Amino acid sequence: MSLMSELGVQKETSTKPAQNAAFMSSYLDSLTMVERLHRLLLDVIKDEFERLGILELNSVQALLLFNVGDNEVTAGELKSRGYYQGSNVSYNLKKLVEMGFMHHERCHVDRRSVRVRLTEKGRKIRDIVSNLFMAHAQGLQDRSVVDLDGIDHIATTLRRIERYWANQIRYIY
Repeated sequence: MSLMSELGVQKETSTKPAQNAAFMSSYLDSLTMVERLHRLLLDVIKDEFERLGILELNSVQALLLFNVGDNEVTAGELKSRGYYQGSNVSYNLKKLVEMGFMHHERCHVDRRSVRVRLTEKGRKIRDIVSNLFMAHAQGLQDRSVVDLDGIDHIATTLRRIERYWANQIRYIY
């Protein structure tokens, strides 16, 4: 037996390229799954609103109302939290104000900045989305799709990937 094997040190073998290829394949599959899950989430919200006969807003707008919640925020804050892209959030906030789901007010300190918060109509939509998500969480547990440890592991892993990507943007460009 060699000293390397006694110490538990393995020589780099041809499995490294195979492992890299397997990792790359799984990484690309994960990226596709994240994108697919986001689109599916929007479809699930859309279907719920169609069932309830709420047709005046789209699923992106409903999710935006959910994410604003009880906060008073600016479009910039929503962008910096990573929820939305620039023109997307501005357009949807404008539409939600026009439809009466949000109230807007110019900031007293910076008159260029507009703060938004939900109206009573917007809070009702937020509650519908919240109840939908609670039903999903209960269904996932009841059907043993994922348990608390599993969902925590998924969230932790996704946060780590998010941090890695954010660091790529900040330090490479």
